[in-house]
Amino acid sequence: MDTKQQSAEIGVHVSGPAERESYWQPVPANGHIDVALAPHIVGMEFPFAMGTQNVAPGGYVREHTHEENEEAVFVIEGTGRAVIGGIDYPMEPGTVVFLPKGVRHMFINEGSTDMRWVWLINPNGLEDFFRLIGRPRQPGDKVPVNFPRPENVLEIEQATVFGKPLEDQYQPGQG
Repeated sequence: MDTKQQSAEIGVHVSGPAERESYWQPVPANGHIDVALAPHIVGMEFPFAMGTQNVAPGGYVREHTHEENEEAVFVIEGTGRAVIGGIDYPMEPGTVVFLPKGVRHMFINEGSTDMRWVWLINPNGLEDFFRLIGRPRQPGDKVPVNFPRPENVLEIEQATVFGKPLEDQYQPGQG
């Protein structure tokens, strides 16, 4: 599976929100992501990717790992919790999370509004996952009806930045 996009030339890049790649995300997150920086947008000596993610109320990012990537998240709107290595951490505006390689984690929106954060992953690849599982989103689009993840989502995960599937994956509402 060819997941990578061609790298752009190294240089300065400035963009506004309306100029970014954006993708609606399937269940269970039911929100959208924007890709602000990635090597296919602007070339970089040390490739990383950065963007924002909105998770709808009641939505969540499934528990997973990144075996070859470090990830940082900075919450800018909404409330919820991160489950990291089985421990709950509250998430609210201003919360920052750093995740070294191989750490199990998930994010759950427990608020009544979208929870929104800035994400950064090094090296890059998360932007490819979002593109491959999502649907293109344009400014002003109406929120679509929730849609399922692609049937080959595990193959997409393995070809991008995710660790092996977790056999004992945590599900919100579990004891």
